[in-house]
Amino acid sequence: MLVDLKLYTRNELKEITLMVKALFDSLIEQSNRHKDVLMPGYTHLQVAMPSSFGLWFGAYAEGLTDDMLFLQAAYKMCNRNPLGSAAGYGSSFPLNRTMTTELLGFDSMNYNVVYAQMGRGKSERNVAYALASVAGTLAKMAFDACMFNSQNFGFVKLPAECTTGSSIMPHKKNPDVFELLRAKCNRLQALPTDIIMIMNNLPVGYFRDLQIIKELFIPAINELKECIKMATYIIQRMEVNENILDDSRYDAMFSVEEVNRLASEGMPFRDAYKKVGLDIEAGTFVPDKKIAHTHEGSIGNLCNDRIGELMESILAGFGFEKAEKAEKALLGR
Repeated sequence: MLVDLKLYTRNELKEITLMVKALFDSLIEQSNRHKDVLMPGYTHLQVAMPSSFGLWFGAYAEGLTDDMLFLQAAYKMCNRNPLGSAAGYGSSFPLNRTMTTELLGFDSMNYNVVYAQMGRGKSERNVAYALASVAGTLAKMAFDACMFNSQNFGFVKLPAECTTGSSIMPHKKNPDVFELLRAKCNRLQALPTDIIMIMNNLPVGYFRDLQIIKELFIPAINELKECIKMATYIIQRMEVNENILDDSRYDAMFSVEEVNRLASEGMPFRDAYKKVGLDIEAGTFVPDKKIAHTHEGSIGNLCNDRIGELMESILAGFGFEKAEKAEKALLGR
């Protein structure tokens, strides 16, 4: 049973990894497409400084590279062969555990037979942390999209088939799909704790308590896959408002650019800060909306190519090919 669970988890992590990569590609594509479209950046939910849709989409893409590292670690930890550990103390039969490890395409085995059984629950918990990391990124992205889709922002437009009408208000299109995704992903972030509460106080050896983990673990995997698939669908079809900055309410976000310009010309930063602040207060501040950020990772230099290279290097570290080759050999294809 433990071998089955390892093989199942290994395969599911591979599928999730490929789905995360598809979402990553969609985010990078949108980032590149809208790299020159400015939008307000916020701190404390107040208009702060210029950002761009290139930065916004790209930020979530790079966030997925960190999540991918968690997935890779989870894959490597679960891709170890417990077969031959029997009930947790080995067997008097002269088993060849190295052979089964190679035939099943595992990277290595759980060598110590006691630890092979102690890995029950721990393996699911470690995978759950990886799932929760992906879910956290999706939930935050969904929150942004719901907020940016609202009338008070109007930054993006979600695909019509992913919104619903109001019960009695005909003017509304509610972002229900992303709201449900946000809730599901927030719940998924509790999965590691749920598993810990089942297995954390168990001593060495097998206990039937561990069976209950499957009731949480397997549905959570399926739910996350559905969320990733839906998030990718929406991101691919999300429309961007390219005329946000026509609204004068966002003029003040260019204040830092003006302060920096004055400081570059020799005015002490403190004085420049005070002058621009007084101009804004007096209503005489005229923003220069042509900005030039050139450093790595900024509006004018997204570094999406480097983020893509990072993702590819992480993907290469999984080593899916070994398991795939072994499975095909066993199945005769």
